[in-house]
Amino acid sequence: MQQRKSTASGRPSGTDGSDFSYRMVVDSRYTKVARGKSRLSKLIFAQAAIQLIGLLFTFVLNSKEEGPNPLSLSSASLGLVSLIIGELGRKRSRVSLLRVCVVASSIALLLSVFSVVRTNSILEVINNPSIWEPKKFELLETARVLLGSSVQIFLVSTTISLVHNMSPPKKSS
Repeated sequence: MQQRKSTASGRPSGTDGSDFSYRMVVDSRYTKVARGKSRLSKLIFAQAAIQLIGLLFTFVLNSKEEGPNPLSLSSASLGLVSLIIGELGRKRSRVSLLRVCVVASSIALLLSVFSVVRTNSILEVINNPSIWEPKKFELLETARVLLGSSVQIFLVSTTISLVHNMSPPKKSS
């Protein structure tokens, strides 16, 4: 195929500029989808980093007698799997995969919250601030869950907006 060369004015050669009314205009819905996919990609990457840190904390925080906390382990595993599903849904523009990602990652976040609440570390440190040193990893885990919660809120709202823009518009009757 032959490419048109631009002239000094930025207009392709072979046109005088009067053919603007025949040029295609991209619907705003598609530009919103492109921006939403880009934003979702960044949020999935951030949430994956937070989940990997959670997985690391699961193995660092466990004691030799108890073994890894099954609630934390299942939360981190489910979170990572849901983000892989979300990334596949984002790349392939599959609404059903994006919905599964939102539900599964929200369940993983709830499991993380239950795990942090169950350890009760934050209340112990509030009641006795002198014991914060031995509880520093538990406090970091609490901060990680709070950060993951805020990223999850943005992830869910971005995914809902993306699903809305990816779905064909409803025809009014």
